[in-house]
Amino acid sequence: MKKKINTRLVGIAIMAVVATVISITIVYYGFFERQIRSDLEISAKLLKDTHYFESVNADADTIDLSTDMDELRVTWIGSDGTVLYDNDASPEELSNHANRPEIQEAFTKGSGESVRRSDTMNMNTFYYAILLDNGTVLRVATEAENIQSIFFAALPIILFITLVILVVCVIFSHLLTRQLIAPIETMAKNIEDMGATPPYRELVPFANMIRQQHTDILSAAKMRQDFTANVSHELKTPLTAISGYAELIQNHMVDEAQHDHFIAEIRKNTERLLSLINDIIRLSELDRNEDVEFYDVVDLYDVVSECIEGLEIAAERRNITLSFEGEHFNIHGNREMMRELVDNLVQNAIRYNNEGGTVWVSVVGGVSPTLIVRDNGIGIPADEQERIFERFYRVDKSRSRETGGTGLGLAIVKHIVEIHHAKIQVNSTVGEGTEMKVTY
Repeated sequence: MKKKINTRLVGIAIMAVVATVISITIVYYGFFERQIRSDLEISAKLLKDTHYFESVNADADTIDLSTDMDELRVTWIGSDGTVLYDNDASPEELSNHANRPEIQEAFTKGSGESVRRSDTMNMNTFYYAILLDNGTVLRVATEAENIQSIFFAALPIILFITLVILVVCVIFSHLLTRQLIAPIETMAKNIEDMGATPPYRELVPFANMIRQQHTDILSAAKMRQDFTANVSHELKTPLTAISGYAELIQNHMVDEAQHDHFIAEIRKNTERLLSLINDIIRLSELDRNEDVEFYDVVDLYDVVSECIEGLEIAAERRNITLSFEGEHFNIHGNREMMRELVDNLVQNAIRYNNEGGTVWVSVVGGVSPTLIVRDNGIGIPADEQERIFERFYRVDKSRSRETGGTGLGLAIVKHIVEIHHAKIQVNSTVGEGTEMKVTY
């Protein structure tokens, strides 16, 4: 970043110097030209006042301006364009000047001027002509370097000044860059300090975004650590039980009456272990595929009806009554994920219900299709309702393990809801029950 800033500042300085030099040269040469034209006009009028050229019958040999005006060429032209006098050449050697633009303009307007450029000599010749009272024209001329020759003549000085300016610009650009970057580097070192004010107002949105991302990364890292610790703990419990029961059976430390019970416990913990592993794998799949492309038109009522039918046996085991009603509504989503969502919500309602309780499931319309799962079970404390979607978080840990819960069901539900850009709302009262609404 520093290198880019320095390079661009130096580049700007070079462009500024070049533009300034070119502009000043053009402006200066404009003043120079105007001064030459003004001097020629004054010289012509002064010569007119000398009365050298009053009479057309005057002897041109008596006029000698060659030594007085070395840098000024004076030409006297008759009314027919014939050269009567020239201080730089013999009149006989010069052609008729009637077609010269400055002469023609002088005859018609009283005065005229023109500039003739010589690219080969890098010189410009300036002419000024004035009409005399006797009908003749007096013309004065002088040569001056053109703008290119003036520029190249001054080029060594220009290059030296440019070099000095560039050195100064490089030094100042380094100092300026250091002053600009230092507060940003300080902010970067103290990115965790949420109270620190960014050094520049333009950096406030960027700083807020970076801090939010930093917070999210730390939060995600903590979640991964917690998840790893929870997975290790959750896997360790059934594995320890299986290992303990198997060791007792292997060492013949149980009688015949306990043998079947221990085998049943091993199977129960194995099933719990498999269920836990399946849920972990499923969560990992959902983490990797948050943008699902295999959407389809799904009838929400049909999906819920299939899930209710499959969970009736589980409900009967706990003497739970399942009640389902609603209307057919089509949503755009993934059918298998919708089945997972409904299964997890209804299973939770059965698992955390009281024996003999009821689970009401409905599909209703309104502004958007909504799935409602309500029970009259144990309920969720208000201070824990925001945490129920965390992985391995359980309101009643003992009940969850007894009924086969892994603590990942609602985490899977949350993922599926987010993938489908839906919303889930929890309303619960301890001792009265819980209602969950998923709106699409």
